[in-house]
Amino acid sequence: MFCCQLWTGRAKKILTELLLPETSPRSLTPHVFGEDYFSVLASLDIAGLPSFVKLVEVGPRDGLQNEQSMVPTDIKVEFINRLADAGLPYIEATSFVSPKWVPQMADHSEVMKRITRRPGTVFSALTPNLKGFEAAVAAGVQEVAIFGAASETFSKKNINCSISESIERFKEITDAAHKLSIPVRGYVSCVLGCPYEGDISPDKVAQVAKSLLDIGCYEISLGDTIGVGTPGAVKKLIAVVSQVIPIDQIAIHCHDTYGQALANILAALQMGVKVFDSSAAGLGGCPYAKGASGNVSTEDVVYMMNGLAIRTGVDIHKLIDAGHFISSAIGRKSGSKVAMATKSSL
Repeated sequence: MFCCQLWTGRAKKILTELLLPETSPRSLTPHVFGEDYFSVLASLDIAGLPSFVKLVEVGPRDGLQNEQSMVPTDIKVEFINRLADAGLPYIEATSFVSPKWVPQMADHSEVMKRITRRPGTVFSALTPNLKGFEAAVAAGVQEVAIFGAASETFSKKNINCSISESIERFKEITDAAHKLSIPVRGYVSCVLGCPYEGDISPDKVAQVAKSLLDIGCYEISLGDTIGVGTPGAVKKLIAVVSQVIPIDQIAIHCHDTYGQALANILAALQMGVKVFDSSAAGLGGCPYAKGASGNVSTEDVVYMMNGLAIRTGVDIHKLIDAGHFISSAIGRKSGSKVAMATKSSL
């Protein structure tokens, strides 16, 4: 019903002619991934949705940081290079945190120095403090990210300071970054729920997000850290936050703990959001949020965007290969439903 209401009559006719009744579901797979299918979908008039979105790939950092076994630097570098080759425009490659707190990211400088730089791809890193920022700059990062929280308890457990103290600390980073013309992206964790405090007020999220914008972040990513959000909650959150931050400076970061991530992304799309964080193979979790499962998989997001005639600039074939590569390297099954469903047919 939803699709029929939004598609124009011409688009419905085109799609009906493309997906012939006698065609089996299995034989449709090449159409779904091929240029012919996408060129047809590109003509669809889906009201209220953008024609292009930016994906922020967080797999190498947020995806791998919680892995218990150390991932070799060579594997991380190859993973990042494959993601870049797939056309992802923004890759969060590592985190310049103390190895004491996140041992998996101890090779941050080596990773940044060894990756193959690709025109059109920004390679960023998470920097929790000024020392981390300075190390990131020395390693050649193009952008940095800072991460706050909408929960006081989570803030203290995650970065060992209150929300107000974190903003003061982050201002040191943004001031230093602006002097070097390095863009700073801001994260707000626990925007739809906290493992310690439960529900989080959208007004609190808006307050923290506005503080990050005020100190110089060009974009604020709202993170559903434990994946408890629903489409209704996402729409309410964005409605409140967009009163203090322009919608084109808001991004969404979904975890798929309750299987709501794609639905939440669609809800955000309908609210005007055009930037989405995701992780190849659905890698991820949070060491300070018990029970938080992986991020929404980039493969699944790209597949959905393709089906909505929204361009990402990402080659889904190469993306799926990158996801299978890292999954095999760390000895686990891909968290991407698209990758698993198409593994034998692509």
